Amino acid sequence: MIFTIAWREFRSLFLSPLAWAMLAVLQLILGILFFYILIVVYGPNQDKYALVEGWPGATLIIVPNYLTLAGFLLLLMVPLMTMRLVAEERRSKTITLLFSAPVSMTEIVLGKYLGVMIFLLLVLVLVALMPLSLLVGGRIDLGVVFTGLFGLMLTLASFAAVGLFISTLTQHPAVAAIASFGALLCFWLVDVSTQGTGLIAYLSLFNHYQPFLQGVFDTADAAYHLLLIVTLLVLSVRRLDADRMGIA
Repeated sequence: MIFTIAWREFRSLFLSPLAWAMLAVLQLILGILFFYILIVVYGPNQDKYALVEGWPGATLIIVPNYLTLAGFLLLLMVPLMTMRLVAEERRSKTITLLFSAPVSMTEIVLGKYLGVMIFLLLVLVLVALMPLSLLVGGRIDLGVVFTGLFGLMLTLASFAAVGLFISTLTQHPAVAAIASFGALLCFWLVDVSTQGTGLIAYLSLFNHYQPFLQGVFDTADAAYHLLLIVTLLVLSVRRLDADRMGIA
């Protein structure tokens, strides 16, 4: 049943004009930013960089900047993809059909989450095309590229979990989108006023994304994302269970 729900959600996103319009805008903006980094930032200074002792190479200059921008742009877009997951079911009253079906709330939550994640994996493939295009003109450090993309995948999975949970709290998709965006922005920028240490810094999504961009796979960063995802999915299940029992 999980895969049936996942296919339904994926198909809904795949056939949505809004989703494809967002992807078109995303590709346009990322294309402009990528070529800006490549031609304006890196190109004119290529010889100077090569003279620097311990120069990390083009990959560590171009790819981290590109994926940082991609992460922030997707932070703006994912709430628009997740806002309808449960809120729309409430608004249209179809959630009662789900509650009356012989399916658990865990299956509903996992199915909806899996559906949006499949779509986000397609987005990730599109994001990956530009850094991989550097292979045409020369060599790049594929380890850095794929580690960065893996970090982006974990970050998108966390974005989707936040969006899904907030969508369970309201019957208005627009409210879910705005609240999700606000929550994600707080998680992204939570350590701006700190020195990068302590609990507040640990909660920052960006702090757990940045090491991947440098080609560093830290199990602590991966564990942070997994813990956040599992916690939010469990809270989503509890919220729907409460609704089903009529005590929310």
